[in-house]
Amino acid sequence: MCPHKCGEPRRWKHLPPPPGFASVVSSVSPQCLGIAPNAAAATASYEELKAKRAWDLAISPAKSLPMQAFMLYMSGGGVQIFSMGIVFMLLSSPFKNLASINLAFAPFAPASSSPKSFSTLPLQKIAYLLCNLLTLALGLWKCRSMGLLPTGTGDWLAFETRGQPPEILLI
Repeated sequence: MCPHKCGEPRRWKHLPPPPGFASVVSSVSPQCLGIAPNAAAATASYEELKAKRAWDLAISPAKSLPMQAFMLYMSGGGVQIFSMGIVFMLLSSPFKNLASINLAFAPFAPASSSPKSFSTLPLQKIAYLLCNLLTLALGLWKCRSMGLLPTGTGDWLAFETRGQPPEILLI
């Protein structure tokens, strides 16, 4: 018998095949038949799959932008604890993501390069950076619309210096 145990178990031989089962498909593994799988093709397809998954990870922050924008809309324009919590999470997540960018892309690194190097998967990492910057811009826009960012001249009056008043001589 084969070391891969590709023979059928005897206790299940009497059961009828399930509906839709094609009996022409062989249950014998390629190792049992002496056929070596094409290692180069398998490695190439695995590398393509890893590159595709890396692109999926790179654009994942952009995929969540519509949901986050809707959450910001539903939280309202006032400064309440709920809206502040949502804005805080929106502003902190890009920094957390960018701090662990090499760790996030390490499983998708090609076998020929270092997994935690900055030069590994550069296009995917740039796309990831840009998508996180979009998330940060959305959070800053919400802060501006809530009045939390000092954007007007009235917000800086405490730092203005007053000039000397003109002296008037009344005689």
